[in-house]
Amino acid sequence: MKLKNLVSALKGYKTFNFDNADKIEISGISFDSRTIKQEDIFVAIKGENFDGHKHIEAAAEKGAKAIACENSSYISNLKIPVFVVQNSRKALAVLAAKFYDYPARKMKIIGVTGTDGKTTTANLIFNILKSAGYKVGLITSINAVIGDEIFETGFHTTTPDAVQMQKYLAEMVSANTDYAVIESSSHGLAQHRTDMCEFDVAVITNITSEHLDYHKNFNDYKDAKAKLFQSLSTNFHKNKISKVSILNKDDVSFELLKEFKSEFQFSYGFGKTVDFSAENIRYKNRQIHFNVQTPNQNFSIETNLLGRYNISNILAAVAVASSQNISKMAIQKGIKSLKKVKGRMEFIEHNSGDLEVIIDFAHTVNALENALKAAKRFTKNKLILVFGCAGLRDKSKRKKMGEIAGKFADKIFITAEDPRTESVEKIMNEIAKGCEISNRKENLDFWKISDRKKAITKAILFAEKEDLVICCGKAQETTMCIGEKEIPWDEYKVVKFALGKRCQIN
Repeated sequence: MKLKNLVSALKGYKTFNFDNADKIEISGISFDSRTIKQEDIFVAIKGENFDGHKHIEAAAEKGAKAIACENSSYISNLKIPVFVVQNSRKALAVLAAKFYDYPARKMKIIGVTGTDGKTTTANLIFNILKSAGYKVGLITSINAVIGDEIFETGFHTTTPDAVQMQKYLAEMVSANTDYAVIESSSHGLAQHRTDMCEFDVAVITNITSEHLDYHKNFNDYKDAKAKLFQSLSTNFHKNKISKVSILNKDDVSFELLKEFKSEFQFSYGFGKTVDFSAENIRYKNRQIHFNVQTPNQNFSIETNLLGRYNISNILAAVAVASSQNISKMAIQKGIKSLKKVKGRMEFIEHNSGDLEVIIDFAHTVNALENALKAAKRFTKNKLILVFGCAGLRDKSKRKKMGEIAGKFADKIFITAEDPRTESVEKIMNEIAKGCEISNRKENLDFWKISDRKKAITKAILFAEKEDLVICCGKAQETTMCIGEKEIPWDEYKVVKFALGKRCQIN
């Protein structure tokens, strides 16, 4: 694409060395000078821990044909075109969308945000739409599904960067996709990664205190989530496609989000004054059965997903499906066919036979409490928990999570979960204080083991007949951040190693 054509999508920028912009060919967009390719445009972004402006000259030396940046003081020696913009992150999303020919305008886009339950809800919507016969794309913290291909995304960021996002969407268009379902994190929304996704449906699961290390306070966090709903009135309006918002009436977010305009707004929850509610809830073995009351009909649901909180996620998905005129049969089939979501209350199959093991991604106060309550239903003897808290992240939740652990688990193994540059021992001590608030005693009710592999192994070997061990916090993630390095990590492999060791001993 010609540079002049590409930057025509930007607004309010200053140019330098712009004379040959109509002759320069751009073959890619990059914001990382280490991976830049010949004929890329380099977008300099100032982040929390790095400043891309310091690498502008290096990007030019490696073959960048143009630069977009916020700070003009770094460009004095450049002889290539430069575009000084107000916000580099916004510019990155706009340039990426233009480069890939605005793919989000060629599909219906559903965005799912919230503190907990985003991945499960996105997968439910995906399954329902597929059951209805649509071609559906999916982007979550676990994977991206494009046509018949699945791309693993099990890293620490829920939402891909803006360039990768638009590339995924363009590939979905090439695969003749009807709908794209996008898990949208608060970081992704705040950092403009989802700008230009042109959402048609916005869904909220819940908002609880999380990521306050980044958002500074709860109001800022709520405002970041609200950007998804705000965008419904400012996004590109596709021909004959209505903008729809799906709100959780039981959540604190409802009063804030109901103020944002959309052509249709639906609520869900467990109360009576909602559009979509659950009635006659029954738990049978490893299934939940209930009836959904919609504005137009009442029908039964059967699901393999566990926990009362998943009923709420299902109601959100049903509301989305109903807004798209999906049939009752397709909704029922789509929900029933979702056997599990990786790392979400996932029972691990094994040959030990005398205990159960669950892997769950719970890493917030609310999610941990919900996971432990759900696990209690399937625990015949003791509930044993392995978990930790991430370093350089919301420190206020550590003691609270320890308190929750002490309240609901019988035995607790406190361990590492991406300590980063913080002391693992310090993090574990802060969690332990919460356990003590719940009157639990060290070396009797809880143990601190900094090595996560050793902690999981110890917990599984410690378990007695008919105990249930639940490992929370890592699930599908493929690395553990220790110091400043990402170390390969596989929670499933570690659990199976421990189970194998248990079999050898027994």
